[in-house]
Amino acid sequence: MEAENPTGPPPPDERELRELVAPLVGIAPEDIPGGANLILLGLSSLDMMRLVGRWRRDRLPVVFEELAAAPTLDGWLAHLGTLRSGGGA
Repeated sequence: MEAENPTGPPPPDERELRELVAPLVGIAPEDIPGGANLILLGLSSLDMMRLVGRWRRDRLPVVFEELAAAPTLDGWLAHLGTLRSGGGA
């Protein structure tokens, strides 16, 4: 059974993450390749900080540096997966 954040919503899954990122990069959610560099697609560091702030307000211990180090949907899902399984920061 997955460990969830008891005081907030669970981390976004792939569909939710795609829907959050798509308007920021101007690409349909289903058209964003999992391994594509989101920064090269147009995601700014300010966009990333806003997402991190949103998730932290929801009590998700997202680490900005982890997202910046692997700025792809696949990389972000891996980091979010550690939060989902209780291995977050």
